[in-house]
Amino acid sequence: MMLLGVLLFAVNDTLGKWLVGAYAVGQLMLVRSIAGLCAMAPFIRRAGPHAFLQAPRPGLQLLRVVFSTLEGSLFYWALTELPLAEVMTYYMAGPIYVTALSPFLLGERVGWRRWTAVAVGFGGVVLALHPSPGSLSFGAVCALVGSFSYALFLIATRRLAGTPGTVLMTAQLLAALLFGGALVLAQGWTPTGGLDLVLMLFLGIGSLGGNLCVNHSLRMAPASVVVPYQYTLILWGMLFGYLFFGEVIGPLTMAGAAIIIGAGLFIFLREQRLRRQPR
Repeated sequence: MMLLGVLLFAVNDTLGKWLVGAYAVGQLMLVRSIAGLCAMAPFIRRAGPHAFLQAPRPGLQLLRVVFSTLEGSLFYWALTELPLAEVMTYYMAGPIYVTALSPFLLGERVGWRRWTAVAVGFGGVVLALHPSPGSLSFGAVCALVGSFSYALFLIATRRLAGTPGTVLMTAQLLAALLFGGALVLAQGWTPTGGLDLVLMLFLGIGSLGGNLCVNHSLRMAPASVVVPYQYTLILWGMLFGYLFFGEVIGPLTMAGAAIIIGAGLFIFLREQRLRRQPR
């Protein structure tokens, strides 16, 4: 289930890169959100208005959807300039940023082993970025800011752990709908063919399907067993980027991706081990 969920995310991201070459980011965000809300409609109706009106910590809820909208839109903007696997590599560093920020934003203790892994992970990001006078492009800036926004989104989601999933997902989709609609009003609407419209709608359905698969995998098996498989996303990005866009990422980016994966896995497995230790 985890592998299937990650594959759906990879297909979704590939479709996003395909469509963002012809359509504005706001248009993709708008149509994707409409599709997602339509798919969520039965769950929204079942939850009822009370669940949304009584959602805890409205200020943090608002911050969370801002970070969610930022990371989603910046991902698409990054795809306009960077290879698919390279953007995925930057976003896979999100959990490393979470560990670095958790002592300050979550009050969690981080030992020297995880701090070492964080430093190594940051080194992997720098290596993947391969900084030079011409490397800090618009796409690279979008990917870096987007991955940091993704980390803040994860932290906000952790702080709202008691909120029903339907409320969290609906708020995300509504925020993306408003943001996409505002961009469409500012940039205009590009007429779509039937196939492209279907692909845009699948962006919303595929994302929800991927989340359902991942959540189901976490119910079926311990997180320490299934979560490491999320890093197959980078492998799918390399394959789909090569097949559909003729992209081949450079050796420095590949080395950076390997370091980020290694650091992320170490941090995750270390946290799992600490949770199993008696208080």
